[in-house]
Formats: sequence, structure tokens, C-alpha cells
Amino acid sequence: MRIDELLKTKQTYSYEIFPPKGTMPLSDARKVAEALAQDHPDWISTTFSAGGTGSSSHTAEICDTVQNDLGITSLAHLTCLGSSKEDVERYVEKLDRAGVSNVLALRGDRAPGRDAIDFTYASDLISYLKAQHPELCLGAACYPEGHVESPSMRRSLENLKRKQDAGADFFVTQLFFDNETFYRFRDLCARGRIKIPIVVGIMPFTSQKQITRMAFTCGASIPSAVIKRIIAAGDDPAEQAKAGVAYAIEQLQDLAQNGVDGLHIYTMNKPAMAHEIHEALVGCGYLAS
Repeated sequence: MRIDELLKTKQTYSYEIFPPKGTMPLSDARKVAEALAQDHPDWISTTFSAGGTGSSSHTAEICDTVQNDLGITSLAHLTCLGSSKEDVERYVEKLDRAGVSNVLALRGDRAPGRDAIDFTYASDLISYLKAQHPELCLGAACYPEGHVESPSMRRSLENLKRKQDAGADFFVTQLFFDNETFYRFRDLCARGRIKIPIVVGIMPFTSQKQITRMAFTCGASIPSAVIKRIIAAGDDPAEQAKAGVAYAIEQLQDLAQNGVDGLHIYTMNKPAMAHEIHEALVGCGYLAS
């Protein structure tokens, strides 16, 4: 099913997984997908790597498993930096054979040797896919605190409008830890004539080291409420992870109550953590059991 059609009918609940890296077998990634499917999410997205540590073929295979073996709508990531039109066509062909019709169109991170070939920005990829493959439902990324490379929020919003005008059907946010930041962003989007649904992406922090890395990588600010939780957890890794999941649950409950279009969990391939979050939301009545 097309995700934009799902978003017209309900507040969606979804997960993200990533393909195996290094020596991780593909079978392990399938086990993660199978475990997450037990929560019956509306869709599961799978990240993409154009080379190096990941494999786009693994992305397509996992999407195939999610959609055809597990019976859950699949969203396939596609990054375009360093890819040619021929690369994109080969990838879309794999997705088409699997019956996957939802694509999250991204620029991808800058890296040595990964220069623009046929696409410089995500909006270029969206425009190309909309023209060549109008049957696809296209998602795109958005940034509640502005893109880390953007000089201003105004410029970030202009780029979002460009993605919408190019043919994006919905947005998924980068992670954030302060809901008020998202609500301000949502208001700015409304004033900026951004009309497509915005799904919120939440990543539970699991350690002080992890959240610090996320802050510097993604430009996500760390509110005092999070810092206090980490300090209270002390040096115990299990307590830090417990605090992170509890904080994410509180974030998601507030977001659900405030009418966001969808809730998306960056699971980090940890089904047990995802199950805990799911059960908490079911217990509070935000999700059906």
C-alpha cells in the first residue's frame, strides 16, 4: 500500500531498520525484521548504502522480505549522491520486481569519492523519479532544527518546499529530542505552504556517548531534561538505555496526543527496545493492541 494513502486514514506507526554491515549476515537483518513485524507496524523502512559498509542489494532484499514474506508495507531508502541515473534505474527495477512502491528519496551523506553524478540534491532525485516512475510514492527527509549544512531555517524550509514541489508525497523528520522544537517547525511549515504529511522520527538514546554523537552528526540539540536523565542514570549503561527508552516513550505519547501525522521509530535494529515502546503506547491507548 502507498504510505501517502495510509497517512490519509490514520496516525501511522512505523519502524526503521538498516541492512547488515561488515560481517553481519543478511539472515540477522531478516530476523530483526521478523521480530519488528510482531508489533504490526503500518510500515517498515530500510536504509540504503551506495557502497562501503552497506549494500543497496541488501536494502532491496530486506524490503522484499518485509513486504512479501511478512506482509507489511515496505519503504525503501534511496540516496542519490554518487549515483547515476543508470544506478537508480537498476535499483528501482529491483524494487519493482518485489512489488515495493514506496521510496524515501535522499541526497545521502557527503563522503570522499561520493560526488554528484546526475543528482546533486534530493529534490533532483525526487523530480527524476516522479517523472520516470509516477507510480512510486515518494517520501523525503525534513529537519525540525534545520539541516546541519543549511545556513538558516529559512533556507531549510525553502529546500523542503522545493522537495514538495518536485513531487514528494510525505516527509519524515530527522531525530529530535525536544517536542517543542518540532511543534514550532510544524507551524513554520504550515506558514511556508508545506502541505504534505510530516511523520516524526524518534530515536531513543541508549548512552551518553551515543546521544553526543547524534548531536554532532545531525545537529540535534540536547535539552536539559535529557541531560538530567543521563546524569541520574550514572555510569551504568543499562540505566542509561532505560532512561533513553523512557524518555522516547514520553516524547511519543506527547506527539501522538498533539496530532502528528505519524510516529516513526529509529530502532537501531533492537527489536526488544521497539517492543517496549510499542507496549507502552498500546497501554496508554495511543496504539491498538
